[in-house]
Amino acid sequence: MGTNGLPMSRSPLEGLDFDNVALKKLPLDPSEEPGVRLVKGACFSRMKLQPLTKPRFVAVSDAAMALLGLNGEEVINDPLGPEYLSGSKVMPGSEPAAHCYCGHQFGQFAGQLGDGAACYLGEVKVPASLSPELLQENPSGRWEIQVPASLSPELLQENPSGRWEIQVKGAGLTPYSRQADGRKVLRSSIREFLCSEAMFFLGVPTTRAGSVVTSDSRVIRDVYYSGNPRHERCSVVLRIAPTFLRFGSFEIFKQADEYTGRQGPSYGHDEIRGQMLDYVIEMFYPEIQQSHSDRVERNVAFFREVMLRTARLVAQWQCVGFCHGVLNTDNMSILGLTLDYGPYGFMDRFDPDFICNASDNSGRYSYQAQPAVCRWNLVKFAEALAPELPPDRAKAVMEEYLDQYNSFYLGNMRKKLGLLKKEDPEDEMLITELLQTMHNTGADFTNTFRSLSQIPCPSEGESEEEEALVKQATDHLLEQCASLEELKAANKPTMDPRELAMLLSMAQSNPTLFHMISDRMSIAKQLDKLSKLKDLMETNQEELKTKQAEEWTRWLTRYRKRLAQELEGQTDVQAVREERVRVMDSTNPRVVLRNYIAQNVIEAAENGDFSEVQRVLEVLEKPFSSKPGLELPGRVGRGGTNEPQERDEGEEQQQEAASTSEARNPVPYDSKPPPWAYEICVT
Repeated sequence: MGTNGLPMSRSPLEGLDFDNVALKKLPLDPSEEPGVRLVKGACFSRMKLQPLTKPRFVAVSDAAMALLGLNGEEVINDPLGPEYLSGSKVMPGSEPAAHCYCGHQFGQFAGQLGDGAACYLGEVKVPASLSPELLQENPSGRWEIQVPASLSPELLQENPSGRWEIQVKGAGLTPYSRQADGRKVLRSSIREFLCSEAMFFLGVPTTRAGSVVTSDSRVIRDVYYSGNPRHERCSVVLRIAPTFLRFGSFEIFKQADEYTGRQGPSYGHDEIRGQMLDYVIEMFYPEIQQSHSDRVERNVAFFREVMLRTARLVAQWQCVGFCHGVLNTDNMSILGLTLDYGPYGFMDRFDPDFICNASDNSGRYSYQAQPAVCRWNLVKFAEALAPELPPDRAKAVMEEYLDQYNSFYLGNMRKKLGLLKKEDPEDEMLITELLQTMHNTGADFTNTFRSLSQIPCPSEGESEEEEALVKQATDHLLEQCASLEELKAANKPTMDPRELAMLLSMAQSNPTLFHMISDRMSIAKQLDKLSKLKDLMETNQEELKTKQAEEWTRWLTRYRKRLAQELEGQTDVQAVREERVRVMDSTNPRVVLRNYIAQNVIEAAENGDFSEVQRVLEVLEKPFSSKPGLELPGRVGRGGTNEPQERDEGEEQQQEAASTSEARNPVPYDSKPPPWAYEICVT
């Protein structure tokens, strides 16, 4: 009873039905001592929560909260909500813990890593009252609320685990925090929250995000690694998935690495590997468990399914222009989900060498490298499963990877181009030539694909009206191409000219030393940039536009010829045309979470205005359509606010981008990035 004699309302979060199976079936660290330490013979370590000062909600995803049987509006209005969902207060039934895992980072085994900032709260059983459509999942392990039209219905099946693992990221120190403080700030928390939900609504398998909470607790961060640190607010994301186990979870048993000398903390505890494998297959792959009485055959079937999900996942990334940024083995889900959103990025101008992580100097995790890197990570996962997974059997499975990836990729690309009725062997070349044309002209990835549905299928005796439509669509495509200045900036070599000259000389005079400190591929890329820059310096904007128009006209001629094949033998040509447009417009998004959109949201939030977070979330929940009233941001940065907001008391403005540029004009969410967006640096 409250002090006024009325019954106190119960927090909806206190009604969650926890069943923490992972902590029952996998070994727990017996030590509860605070501080960073090596954890041997355990998969989880219990945690004591570290409360934040005055936690409060930034945003809540109604769709993600519905998975837990919660109403988003009730949660955001719950006085205890920010405490529970920031790890400041323990919900009834919750058992806070941190997961131990290892990983290969940028190709090198790093030893023990683990949840350095994330905290497992427990596993919430799916409420019996939850509507059946919320209990569906595609083979990549993702729970479906709204199924994008780009996903075929036969790919949906019921989730086998019947529970959601929930965790808070940024909840404080764990045994695995290494030299860090276990906290996250508003910038990174908003980026993870929005992208987790954006990927789901794009139809890409992903972990989910239920909420973002910020606080008056502060940590010091050097945003630009420039020697100018500033205080930032501690913030926390609620993450949701069937499980957050990853490839690196199985690397804790690794023997000493031949290159780094590091070994997994549980090396020699082979019985735990078998225990973890049993748990994963029984809980998340029950159909494999039930259909294989032989243990080895079961494990091979499991590995093959993980391989298939991973190949499908990275094919989907490539088709929406998504770059993960940190594809280490500890960031690869055993369910084939997009996991851990750090320095990710959606491509703007198409560039196969696009690198979203500014600290990836070698380009190991570039856009075009992602399929090969995922294959490499699968090989390391297979090594971690041995001897439970015989190496020769793993090798045989991995020989399927490239064909499987190509099949998924080509299938997705045919939908993006509206090639639905026939599969022509020449389609692969048509796609390759499209991407080459986009690269040559600096075309925007998302908007170019979105524009292709406007290209009409040819008909016999093409009318003037049809010719006008082709010209109109071509002009729209040309608007997505880069300007001369943009291409000059894009082709400026990243290597100092003197260093490049020195390396070229060394390649001839001392090849052995050259191979020790550099490689021919990176030098070739620098020389290619120089060559393109030289050509660009000798042209003007008008000549460039003419050349871009010629390139697109050539490709469109071939594309429309292929579209004509789609109509051959069809009795209802109009129905085929309408289906093509419908599929293309539900496969090629109108809007993705570009860096400039995220940056606008972050700057608004850091100025005390959280409304733009919820506004952008609403836009991203319907990425294939336009919603009236949500075409433009409600707030833009650098003094260009549409709605004046008071800044939080004591909040410091030290961001270089915000202080050195003029006020921005509002840019539609489906627009190419404005010039200031190229200043954004994510590490």
